[in-house]
Amino acid sequence: MPNNSVISEGNTTNEAIENGLKILNVSQDMVNVKVLETEKKSFFSILAPRVVKVELTLKDEKEIQQIKQENAKKTQHKEPYVKKEIKDVSPEKLDEAENNVKTFLESFLQKIGNNINYKIEKKSTGLDIYITGEEAGFFIGYRGETLYALQSVISTVANKNIDEKIRVWLDIEGYKERRENTLKELALKLARTVERTRKPVTLEPMQAYERKIIHSTLQNSKTVTTESVGEEPRRRVVISLK
Repeated sequence: MPNNSVISEGNTTNEAIENGLKILNVSQDMVNVKVLETEKKSFFSILAPRVVKVELTLKDEKEIQQIKQENAKKTQHKEPYVKKEIKDVSPEKLDEAENNVKTFLESFLQKIGNNINYKIEKKSTGLDIYITGEEAGFFIGYRGETLYALQSVISTVANKNIDEKIRVWLDIEGYKERRENTLKELALKLARTVERTRKPVTLEPMQAYERKIIHSTLQNSKTVTTESVGEEPRRRVVISLK
C-alpha cells in the first residue's frame, strides 16, 4: 500500500476514521475516505460491537494546500463560546414527553435484560433520565458513544408530536458525572499550561455536551478563552490566552 494511504479499524466508522487520521497525522478534510465494511443500519447494532474498516488516502498536495489556506482564514474569524439560553417547557408538554419516554423504555429495556432500571426527573426545560443496573454499563460504549446514541433516540421519542423543544439528558451508571469531573480537572490543568507557555492548546474531538463542560468551566477565566473549531464529528475545543 502506498505511503499516502492507510487501512484502519474501529467499532464504528467514525472511530475507524479517527484512528486512521492519527496514523497519518492529518485532519479529516485532507483525506478521501473509503469504507471497506459498512455499519449496520439497525439501531440495535449500536449495542453489538463489531469491526469497521476504512481506507484513508491523502488528497494531492495542491488540494491540501488549498484546504490549509481555507482553514487559516476560518481560524482568523473564530468566535468565542456563548452560552445558549434554554427555554422552559409547559408542564403539559413535559407530561406528554415523559409518557412517550416511559412507553419506549418499558418496551426497550425489557428486551435487553431484567437487571436494568430507569428513573425520569422532570425539569423546567426537559427530562433528566438515569439508567442503572448490573447490565446497564453495556449502554455506555466507547467514550460514551452508545450512551449518546441512545440519548439521541430517546430525544426523538420524547419530542414525538410535540410542538415545543424537549431537552433530554441521559446518564448511565453515573458515567456523565464521572466524565464531567474529569473534564473540569482537565480544563483547569490545560488553562494553567496555556498561561505558562502562552501557546494555545487544542483538545481531542469531543461530543457537544463534553465541549460545553470545557467552555463552562473556563468561561469566567481572566486569562484564557475557549472556542470550538472544526466540523462534526471531529469538532474540538481550543484554549488560548485572552
